[in-house]
Amino acid sequence: MKNKLYHLIISRLDGEKLSSLPYQEKIFELVRKGIAGFILFGGKREEIKGFIDKLQAMADVPLFIASDIERGVGQQIKGYTDFPCQMAVRAAIKKDKPEDVAFLQDAVNAIAREAIDVGINMPLIPVLDVNQRPDNPIICTRAFSDNPEDVSWFGSAYIKVLEDAGLISCAKHFPGHGDTSIDSHIALPVITKSYKELMDTDIMPFAEAINTGVSSIMTGHLLASSIDSMPATLSEKMIKGLMREQLGFDGLIITDALNMSALSNIENIPAKCIKAGVDILLHPADTDMAVKDLENALKTKEIDEASIDRAVARILKFKSKLSRNSRVGFAHHIDYSHNRNLSTIITEASITIVKQTAEIMPITNACVVLAGADKFHEPSLWKGHFREVSTLNNTPLFTKGGQGKLAGEPIIFAIFTEVSAWKGSSGITDEERQKIIELIKLVPEGFNRGKAKKSTLDKSSALSKTKQSRCFAEAKHTICQGSIVISFGSPYILSHFKEADMLIAAYGTTEEAQRAVIKGLKGEMEFKGQLPVRLNLAS
Repeated sequence: MKNKLYHLIISRLDGEKLSSLPYQEKIFELVRKGIAGFILFGGKREEIKGFIDKLQAMADVPLFIASDIERGVGQQIKGYTDFPCQMAVRAAIKKDKPEDVAFLQDAVNAIAREAIDVGINMPLIPVLDVNQRPDNPIICTRAFSDNPEDVSWFGSAYIKVLEDAGLISCAKHFPGHGDTSIDSHIALPVITKSYKELMDTDIMPFAEAINTGVSSIMTGHLLASSIDSMPATLSEKMIKGLMREQLGFDGLIITDALNMSALSNIENIPAKCIKAGVDILLHPADTDMAVKDLENALKTKEIDEASIDRAVARILKFKSKLSRNSRVGFAHHIDYSHNRNLSTIITEASITIVKQTAEIMPITNACVVLAGADKFHEPSLWKGHFREVSTLNNTPLFTKGGQGKLAGEPIIFAIFTEVSAWKGSSGITDEERQKIIELIKLVPEGFNRGKAKKSTLDKSSALSKTKQSRCFAEAKHTICQGSIVISFGSPYILSHFKEADMLIAAYGTTEEAQRAVIKGLKGEMEFKGQLPVRLNLAS
């Protein structure tokens, strides 16, 4: 029985720890105990490939090797390709253009081939959350859109390619994490929508995924009060009732990571998950302890052996489709240059002009102000392209006479944000936002190129007269002409800067995204992206 219980669990595998022989032995021991598989985080290409092959050779049945590769295998493993986030994909791809659809299939197939190459057979994609909260701290750009029809279409396009490649695709996070302002890594989000609203919006993409043939669905640690008072991961009404009976899903149901804090106040979580109808327990904090909890639950009759057997049978059914070495029968050659080119094309096609009220481009020089997550400032590309690059707290516009160096040039605010677990926010601080707003108010309105206007003080500026006098030490100076705000990450932050002459959404913080924006600003390419979400830009 104990071996059977381990077969309900996918445990964590840290690729960066493989240099440790004791760590390797710990992983080997889990395989000997009958673990269902591993969720892979980090590591180097050849080292990970060899280790996974070794694990598969040891296992009695093929192991699930899962990984969060929403942005391609390069998101986790060094040596593979980084692709743009799902929201950037939606911005770049026009679903009514056959050539775009074919290009999307090529890109997802490239991700599938790299997954197969490293040994990942359960890519935890696509994200089917419909992002409807601008302040969503954990989904945001991981979602395709705030439109359920778009999310359904793009999700199904991913699923078809992944399943055709022999992989176990995974739709997440049921019943939908897109309308929350709380990160479930930190606390339990409560969704108060009506049942009809949930079905029409958040659950629609999952229903379409089931019709498309998705192999697995991940439950979110979310409480949808119109369905149950229990979180979805522990809810029989949600899993046995809605997912199995009403939606007719007969694939694998996998929990979101059980080491997250959303469920921290609940006891006997592994048993409650199995009782609710879950098949696979993902990433418990302690695998052996999770098995002990299941053993105790069997003894106390909280769960019965039949529930265990049903889950194991479903797991073995899907494992029977997997090869021990997922590269067997697969054209092993990976054209990394081709894959990088695919990524670049998507990135460039995704860059979106959200607002433009003045003719500012092409730009030969500008004052660039870097804001947001400062870890992206030092490696940014802007210093190699523009003469005056500073951070928000050290911009020449806040220094006496500094603005004179910027006569007739636009000011560009490059704002970096990221979505990551446990962070609690996908935006910028109130202080940073107010500083940028104040600076925008100091910049004269945009101009037709070659017709710069002399600077004038904006009486509505929130800055004190003292600070204004520092910014405009001499009235004869002509300062920056035209303001541009670029979001490298969440497009929602652009709604805070309605007064800027130009707003640009880039969806990611990568050098590739920065390079694409710079090319567009200089007139070397056209910005063609379509905004995937609605922004409030009304004055």
